[in-house]
Amino acid sequence: MWPDPWAVVDESDRAQWDYAPLERVGPLRFGMSSQEATAAMEACGYTSNAPSKVGEFGPFEQLCTRFRAASAPPYRVAVAAYYVGTMGLTCITVDALAGPQVTFDGIRLIGRPPSELSAELTAYLEKTDRDIEITTEGDVGSQQLGMNPRAQRAGDVLLTRLVFGRPNDWANTMYDCIPADEWRVH
Repeated sequence: MWPDPWAVVDESDRAQWDYAPLERVGPLRFGMSSQEATAAMEACGYTSNAPSKVGEFGPFEQLCTRFRAASAPPYRVAVAAYYVGTMGLTCITVDALAGPQVTFDGIRLIGRPPSELSAELTAYLEKTDRDIEITTEGDVGSQQLGMNPRAQRAGDVLLTRLVFGRPNDWANTMYDCIPADEWRVH
């Protein structure tokens, strides 16, 4: 019998991470090399494939490392880390179905109905006098916080998947940080 591709890791079984905007997501710090990121994730019980080339941006090569819980099947990617040339880690995605729970200022970001996260994030952005932005897919996101929520299917349900990025020399905005293959995940 085939495993359920829509199975969602129970909240109590998810690793618990926090987010420091434009600095780090759990053990992953923006600017890390792929070797540093792999070592940090292995220390947290994750395994990975070797970094693979996913694109080029002018003279910069873009690589991706996909991490999964050591006990998870190979197709259950929990976190993807994207690196650009010598700038290191520039984008981190956390899967809605299998990723760790990431919190920011008490807000649970991963594996929630998108409308719930949008409402909570909107209230936070208003309270902290930050810009409220609507992403290209209609969700509430924030350039200032370096986060772009996306909806991901879990069977007949949509749950939140987060893309975290930090603009740098090659990307002027958060959206420029997001690799093309990330836009294909639904």
